[in-house]
Amino acid sequence: MKNSTKNILIVIISFGIYFVIDDYFFKETRKWIFELTNQLGLSHILTYALSGIPLFLGTLLVSGKANFLKSLGLNQSILKGFLFALICTLPMFIGFSFVFDFDPKISLNTFLISVVAAGFFEELFFRGFLFGLLFSKTKLGFIPSVFFGAFYFGTLHLYQSTDLAEMWGIFLITFLGGVLFAWVFAEWKFNIWIPIFLHLLMNLSWELFDISNNALGGIYSNVFRLVTISLIIALTVLYKMRKGLKLEINKKNILIKKMN
Repeated sequence: MKNSTKNILIVIISFGIYFVIDDYFFKETRKWIFELTNQLGLSHILTYALSGIPLFLGTLLVSGKANFLKSLGLNQSILKGFLFALICTLPMFIGFSFVFDFDPKISLNTFLISVVAAGFFEELFFRGFLFGLLFSKTKLGFIPSVFFGAFYFGTLHLYQSTDLAEMWGIFLITFLGGVLFAWVFAEWKFNIWIPIFLHLLMNLSWELFDISNNALGGIYSNVFRLVTISLIIALTVLYKMRKGLKLEINKKNILIKKMN
């Protein structure tokens, strides 16, 4: 119990420090690095990496140096993560290509910022660190472990809204996306590359075509997104059934779980 409480405090404090750094110093740090590199996308990625230092230190405190990569899911198969994500997101790429026009405005900076940095760092920080450590290193079950990260993940996208209805739609889409990515992360043996590539490829499909200026989208875009979500869930459950594996998230650990 004491160890669980200690880990919860480390995770909360580490994420709190990250939140302050990200909120108050991200833009200034990126501007400073941009003056050195003269490349906005690269500056964005480097700034993200620097802002994550409190989370990396928190991981070391909770898991130790030897288990650092394992605790964040970075030691798992990159190829498996990419192939699973590619299969699941194909409906979005194929469907969007028929319904929407290719967006010629996409640039290297857009790719690095909205696709690479968003996919990698948001999953590493929110799913790998915040959800992953709370769920695997404390007595907290799935719902309390995932809630704060998914809630904050949803609020990060509210700047895209122009009215109240759109704001709620964007929040629900991104909040539920955060829950889905956490679930699939846990079910695939805490392989962080699964949600990283899902997030990355879903964002890429959104950027490649002239779909919407926000995460909410319209009817057609959400039809294909729903197919992708259905594939993520169905293929995950089917894989575990064929392997004879129980679901990681179940009624025994939905709220509180026993420590190993």
